[in-house]
Amino acid sequence: MALDDAQKIAAAKAYVDALVSHNTGEVRLHPDCTRHEMGVKTGRNGGHIARSLTFGPQFKLIHTVSDFTATVDGDHVETSYLVHVRPKALGLSSRVTESFEIDEVGRIRRIVASFSRPMRG
Repeated sequence: MALDDAQKIAAAKAYVDALVSHNTGEVRLHPDCTRHEMGVKTGRNGGHIARSLTFGPQFKLIHTVSDFTATVDGDHVETSYLVHVRPKALGLSSRVTESFEIDEVGRIRRIVASFSRPMRG
């Protein structure tokens, strides 16, 4: 049974939610999943990516995500959202665009991320 667009978006959204919660219980990563950020490989497999979400200091700075949008094109989910980082008093955020490749059973196989320079507001 093929996944519908809502299921594919839910897989990507679970990952984005884990950026804030650091809880990967709902994130379905394929064992061979890779992640690239700004052209640099930052995740070598599903387990490594899950550990980074849970314990990675780079994600501990994120206190909230807002303005999430997603579109689906085949097995790819294109997302855009604002990441708000600590310290909250600075009011810094960055626009993130992230592409997720979702397999036939709803696991994330590949993540490609880019982001803007931090901005205030």
